[in-house]
Amino acid sequence: MDLSYSPEESAFRDEVRAFLAENLPAEISDKVARGVELDKAEMERWHAILNSRGWLAGAWPKAFGGQGWGPVEEHIFDEECALADAPRIVPFGVKMLGPVLMAFGTPEQQAEYLPRILDGTDWWCQGYSEPGAGSDLASLKTRADRDGGDFVINGQKTWTTLGQHADRIFCLVRTKFEGKPQEGISFILIDLDTPGIEMRPIRLIEGGYEVNEVFFTDVRVPASRLVGEENQGWTIAKYLLGHERTNIAGVGDSTQAFARLKSVARTVTRNGKRLIDSPLFAARVAEVEAELEAMKITNMRMLSRAAEGGKLTGEPSMLKVKSTVIRQAINDLARRALGPAAAPFPSEDVEGNLAIAPEGYGMAAANYFNNRKISIYGGSNEIQRNILAKGMMG
Repeated sequence: MDLSYSPEESAFRDEVRAFLAENLPAEISDKVARGVELDKAEMERWHAILNSRGWLAGAWPKAFGGQGWGPVEEHIFDEECALADAPRIVPFGVKMLGPVLMAFGTPEQQAEYLPRILDGTDWWCQGYSEPGAGSDLASLKTRADRDGGDFVINGQKTWTTLGQHADRIFCLVRTKFEGKPQEGISFILIDLDTPGIEMRPIRLIEGGYEVNEVFFTDVRVPASRLVGEENQGWTIAKYLLGHERTNIAGVGDSTQAFARLKSVARTVTRNGKRLIDSPLFAARVAEVEAELEAMKITNMRMLSRAAEGGKLTGEPSMLKVKSTVIRQAINDLARRALGPAAAPFPSEDVEGNLAIAPEGYGMAAANYFNNRKISIYGGSNEIQRNILAKGMMG
């Protein structure tokens, strides 16, 4: 198994770097570097820049408006974007719904929705989790009852990321109530301006607002919005979650965050000594670095196997677990490194310390709290470990 880049892949990396250097708006990359939340207009602006180059959905087949990138090219692009402090592509339309429609959607659905994802006409969000159905997704209760040519939907979804910006939502709903729970779930597309839908914000512990809860009361949706067959939703959900878990890995994001951590640790002093020279802190940094390098190798092995047409079984779950644990460890070390200066709104007596971390570590505490969620969404790490135990260890 060759884990090095080919000359063609290295040339593609250089092409991506040159594109980012020329086209990534400085004011956007500055906000990303400082950990400041982007507004919808800024995210849409970056999507439009990528789409004009054909790189918003580079992994999509050319027939659907993509570049037909393989997994290695997609990884290179994502990594270089992270290292350049480019915003991550909002995944719900491009990396989640798009592949689902290509695999399970009708030609009419593909023709209607895929171009609108690329040109920014539609902004999608995801309706999976419910108050009593998160990691145990098969226990979801939101129901869709058939009424002539429509489904009538009642229920609630929660943790709907960026739903405040969205105009459409793809949902898992229950369409059969007997038999195994997994056999009664369907996948349906819903316009958020349909009567009977209410979206309420959820304020997070660090003060941010990026998730919501959504209520459906007698919401009528045409049956033509069903993706795949009725009661095929569990199969579609597993397919989509495979894409989501791979996307969560964020090797480039962790690499960039770790580089910043080491820079801060070399600058911050405690009792006249650099923090990086503290044996305990340095040992923890070295431990995380070793785990990060091992994850990079695992990621390259997975990419190599996928590029050769090999089947991936537990690798997405393995990457999801390790990547989120590593990212949380980096966030924790950054918070510890800056102490009081890690707060989003430090008091005046520590504000001067922010000069040692101009690239966003003034948000270190907020990032620490916000990223507690990454080991939960996309299937909690406990569930992923169960998948690995059953699927790879017998």
